[in-house]
Amino acid sequence: MRRALTLSLTVALTLYPIAHVADACTGLTLRAGDGSVVVARTNEWALGDMDLKIGVFPRAHRYVALTPDGKPGHRWEGRFGFVSMTAYGQPYGPDGMNEVGLSVGMYYLPGYAEYAPYDPARASDTMSVGDLMQWMLSSFESVQEVRANLEKVRVCNVEDPRFGGAPLPFHWKVTDPSGASIVLEYVRGGTLTTFEPVLGVITNAPTYDWHVTNLKNYLKILPEAAPTIDVGERRFGPLGAGSGMIGLPGDFSPASRFVRAAALTASARPLATAKDAIDESFRILDSFNLPLGAIVAAGELPTDIVSATQITSASDLSNRVYLFHTQWNRRVRSIDLKAIDFTTVPLQFIPVDRERAQDVAPLPVAPR
Repeated sequence: MRRALTLSLTVALTLYPIAHVADACTGLTLRAGDGSVVVARTNEWALGDMDLKIGVFPRAHRYVALTPDGKPGHRWEGRFGFVSMTAYGQPYGPDGMNEVGLSVGMYYLPGYAEYAPYDPARASDTMSVGDLMQWMLSSFESVQEVRANLEKVRVCNVEDPRFGGAPLPFHWKVTDPSGASIVLEYVRGGTLTTFEPVLGVITNAPTYDWHVTNLKNYLKILPEAAPTIDVGERRFGPLGAGSGMIGLPGDFSPASRFVRAAALTASARPLATAKDAIDESFRILDSFNLPLGAIVAAGELPTDIVSATQITSASDLSNRVYLFHTQWNRRVRSIDLKAIDFTTVPLQFIPVDRERAQDVAPLPVAPR
């Protein structure tokens, strides 16, 4: 059994040409009774130290997209300002939210994502995966607007030495303050496919339609306790709480995380306010924190990542507050986009962990 598990992990880790890649991001959406919408996710995709920073992008910023041959790609001027978690010195990263509450998150999709072949004659319409994220955040205020403009651009693979020339296969989840949401996938030579996410849940490969079909295998999993039954002259009841969830997959594969995220989102307690939804999103996503040793063989453990879940974030789309905690410090930090004047704020990148240590507050004890 141990040998089979080791073989399976080895095969999984060699399917993509970057060492120690964890393609285990999990996302969900929660709605509160007051109409608030909160989008939350974990991020486990990593190549060494992510060097996480919050990017603050002003309104009317001018962008020039990247192309495979280095020619200037699509050019545009930002209509909205936004904040984005960034990584590896890139101006983009796992997710972001703009000043009117549109959220965009990138999720790993290895083996399935395929981008359009590059046509130099169409360089002015071309952009990289990171440009697509910035273009959506800076240009649109609703999922409807995103849908209406997607065919105007071509997404191509643009190699980056910081990623070893890897093709960076992603799919995207876009959500607006109304709760409208869409999953974008480029497959089969760059063909764009879109899906309405189930409960706002998203993980990784395979494609989204496969995950939705797979949910049908778990229709009998319910939060209610299993009933007591009589077998002959004996009566059997559940051993304790949670018996209705027996059979819920607990491993870290994308398929199992999708089912688990859907079940935990569907069974979330009633949420009155945005704060309730934020708090609950962090609690639910605690079930998806990925210990590095659970996915990497002992002899291959990197020394620069203390946990495979590097960051967990929550975006309050209704009140336009971005919150997060990291692998180094689980204190939740926030940025209130309403407090930023995006017409005057300079482009900047703010380190999220100035000190890589858990913030521990002593509990005062009253003297005798």
